[in-house]
Amino acid sequence: MILMRRLLPLLALPLALSGCSAFGGTDDGDGVEVATAFYPLQYVTDQVAGEHADVSLITQPGRDPHDLELTVNQTAEITGADLVVYLSEFQPAIDAAVDTNAEGATYDAADAVDQRLFGEGGDEHAEHAGEGHSEEEHSDEEGHEDHDHAEESGAEGEHDHDHGTHDPHFWHDPLRMADLGDEVAEQLAEVDPDHAEDFRSNAADLRTELEGIDEDFASGLAECERSTVVTSHDAFSYLDKYGLEFEAIAGLAPDAEATPAHIAELQELIREEGLTTVFTERLAPSAAADTIAGDLGLQSEVLDPIAGLDDETAEEDYASLMAANLEALRSANGCR
Repeated sequence: MILMRRLLPLLALPLALSGCSAFGGTDDGDGVEVATAFYPLQYVTDQVAGEHADVSLITQPGRDPHDLELTVNQTAEITGADLVVYLSEFQPAIDAAVDTNAEGATYDAADAVDQRLFGEGGDEHAEHAGEGHSEEEHSDEEGHEDHDHAEESGAEGEHDHDHGTHDPHFWHDPLRMADLGDEVAEQLAEVDPDHAEDFRSNAADLRTELEGIDEDFASGLAECERSTVVTSHDAFSYLDKYGLEFEAIAGLAPDAEATPAHIAELQELIREEGLTTVFTERLAPSAAADTIAGDLGLQSEVLDPIAGLDDETAEEDYASLMAANLEALRSANGCR
C-alpha cells in the first residue's frame, strides 16, 4: 500500500507533462488543430489546410449528423481546437458547444455560403457562380417568411429537426462548396499566417476541381427524358439548378414519416411522369421508399446525401460520391 502511494504521483507525471486537460486537448504547439462538425465541412477544410493542420471530424462516420449528441471527447475537440468549422442551425448540440466551450476561433459556414430559403426554387439562384453570396441579398420580407416545410412535404415529425428558415444541404452545389473553401482559407490564414499563401493556393485548386464537378452535372443532365426525382427526404434541392425537380417522401428530417395522403400523391405523380426509380439514401431509413418502389414495380437506388461517410463509403470522398450521384441520376432520368 505504501509503495502504491509512492507510485501514484509518478504514474500521473506523463499526463501532466503532456499538457493534456479534460477538455483542452494538447497545448504543445505542434500544429494547428481544426475541428469540423460534419463530413462536407471536413472535406473542404482538409483540402484547404493540406499538410499544415490536423483536421478532425466531430460527427463520426456512420452517424446521421442531424441527430448528433456530443460526448465528452467530442466536446473536448471543440474546446481544444484552434479553429472550429460548423454550420449553425444544423446541429443544435454543436451550436451550444461552440457558444459555451470553444476557446479558439470559430467559423460558421453559413457566413460563407448563400443558403436557400426553404421552398426557394433553383431559378431564383441561377445567377450564383461563386460570387456575391451575402445573406443581405435576401429581402427582409423573404428572410422573415415562415416556411412550414413539414406541411409542404406531407411529413410528420419535422419539429424534431428545426433547422430555421434555410435549407442546410448546400454542399450539393459544388460552387457553394468552393465559396466555403475560399473563406476557410482566410480563417486558417488568421490562425496560421505563416502558411496563408498555401491555404489560398489550395483553395484555388479546390475551386478548380469543384467547378469541374459543376460542369459535369450541367452537361450530364442537360438532355434527359425525365426531370422529376423522388427521394427519401428533402436533402437534394440544391441540385435543381441542373434542371431537376425533387419530390421528397419525408420532409427535411431523414426519420420523418410521410402521411398516407402524401404517399398516394407521390404514387400518382410517379405514374404520370413515367418514373423508373425511387431513391433511398445511406444513414437514413429506407422503408417508405422501398415500399413505394415495390408497390409500383420500380427500381430502388441509392442517392447519397453526402452528409457523412459509412462503412460502404469509407474509401470514397466528396468528389467520388458526387460522381456516383450524377451517374445514378443520369440512369434514372434517361439522360443522353
